[in-house]
Amino acid sequence: MAQGEQPQPETYPAGKQEVELYIRTYNTLLRSSGEIKMKALLQAHLNIDSSLHPNARNSAPDLTAFIYCTLRLPPCIMQTRRVVLGQSAEVFSEQGFGDVERWPAVKAAGRRRKWFFDGQHTLAVYIASASDVDDLIPILVAFQIEWNKFYRLLNADSTTLQMIIEGMKMLPTSPRYEETVKVIRERLLLSADDWVRLEAVWGENFWLNLLLMGKMERNFAIRMLGGSHVGYAKATRKWWAAIGDCLTDLPLAERPVYFVSSNTHSLVNPLSGFALRRKEELEQFVKMTGDAELLPEYEKLQRGEVKSSRENFLYYTARKYSLDGPRAKRMEEERRREEEERGIYYVRSTAGLDIDAQIIDLARLIPRDFDPRLQMDNLDSLKRSNAIVLNIEYPLGLAAYHILRQLAEQVGRFKGIYILGKAATLNGSIGDVMIPNVVFDEHSGNTYWLDNCFTAQDISPFLIYGSVLDNQKTVSVKGTFLQNRQYLELYYRESYTVVEMEAGPYLNALYESIYPTRYPVGENINFTKLPFVIGLLHYASDTPYTRGKNLGAKRQSYYGMDSAYATSIAILRHILSKEVADEQLLTTEQRPSLVL
Repeated sequence: MAQGEQPQPETYPAGKQEVELYIRTYNTLLRSSGEIKMKALLQAHLNIDSSLHPNARNSAPDLTAFIYCTLRLPPCIMQTRRVVLGQSAEVFSEQGFGDVERWPAVKAAGRRRKWFFDGQHTLAVYIASASDVDDLIPILVAFQIEWNKFYRLLNADSTTLQMIIEGMKMLPTSPRYEETVKVIRERLLLSADDWVRLEAVWGENFWLNLLLMGKMERNFAIRMLGGSHVGYAKATRKWWAAIGDCLTDLPLAERPVYFVSSNTHSLVNPLSGFALRRKEELEQFVKMTGDAELLPEYEKLQRGEVKSSRENFLYYTARKYSLDGPRAKRMEEERRREEEERGIYYVRSTAGLDIDAQIIDLARLIPRDFDPRLQMDNLDSLKRSNAIVLNIEYPLGLAAYHILRQLAEQVGRFKGIYILGKAATLNGSIGDVMIPNVVFDEHSGNTYWLDNCFTAQDISPFLIYGSVLDNQKTVSVKGTFLQNRQYLELYYRESYTVVEMEAGPYLNALYESIYPTRYPVGENINFTKLPFVIGLLHYASDTPYTRGKNLGAKRQSYYGMDSAYATSIAILRHILSKEVADEQLLTTEQRPSLVL
């Protein structure tokens, strides 16, 4: 295959064909006006041999896949029998479900999405784009497959369920507890490590959930309400309208904007200094509580035995500290007040998409509060800046297209576009940072050639544990489950080493903000000369070539902050240095004043 040429459908290996068939199968079934049973998708799911579900056909549970799904579904999934997908409250109401937003809102640990549970058996889910369907359906199918494996194993011996009931009543220190656990674990074909991992995920509901899985087989009923392209655009407009109401004093159409897609902690923490000003208080918290995760790391930092960033440690500690009930409200109020004093505004999502935003007025920042890694010459010139930073929690897949398409209509001028997110790596390790200069988007078939503003030298000084790989090639796929080894090898042969979901949709939206037509299909597009800087950074959270090495197997937790903050610091340094340089030029009258 020639350089830059993309594989055509008829040349795809069988693995890719099966993935495309799976996508067509659930999309055509979801067109039905009634409910469909998840069992109808079982064979199509098995046929793709997903890299995230490699042991789907085995009789033993694929616990890594099961935990991956569990973290991306709300806990009420254990009681759920029917899942209904829609784009807005109005759609649910029109279809006879009433006001679902009056149902209790529920959350999933590993996936931001608006979920509502009726308290009985129905879960209502807001979908922000077609990518939500491509994400949610395979997760539900995989969860059901693994649930039913547990059901069969739990009922293979008539005494197992009774042992679980007895286990629920025992104290972990009871002499019979360890023996009971060993028997149940072996009947479920789980290793001792698997048992501990499942206990950690389910917490206090561990024994109850095992009992629920032994009571009945699972066959979810699924129903899609609507799902039109226009519906996704409407949901995005509702999301933006709620944010726009908070921007009366910071009109985007009149001020240059740096757009960042990342998260809601790794930009504001280094800029606000909130945690750094509470260093003694946070360290005292670690010592007083004896936190099993933080105390050993703190002691190693004190003895100089680890190279970890002290600032990252304080940011993570502040998060744990603020979760404590009695002090949570005080910490939240103090953080909001101190951030707003420094021109940092947090805007929670109240409608449409479940994506929060932050507005940062560069002129109001206080440079002496910055993280030491952000210090540079002439930061005082920021007070003359007219630019703002708009940071959003990174969306899922095609929602990125709808969001940036909406923002491009509101923003007068972009000065920079920065995309930061998790990705799978085919040639690196978890915690590595990948910097692409080529992006292939599966949705449009477009290949984008970039002049990425970042290189390895921009990240390496701040990354302690991982490696930085620049000059990489990224493929934006349709879903995390929708890949298999044959499929990945197709891209790997063409040197595509990064697998993620947002870069391509973002670039499709950028195309429409620059050119007079909608984004094309199947084109090679030169993005090396743009009217603003563009930076794409990915940090590795999965290694699909090493089966079982994904976030279902090991959550990044504290150590995941190393790559998250290294990349965020690089983005902030680029924004600050560019803004300082621009203001210095304006001050010395080396170029005419900006006309906004």
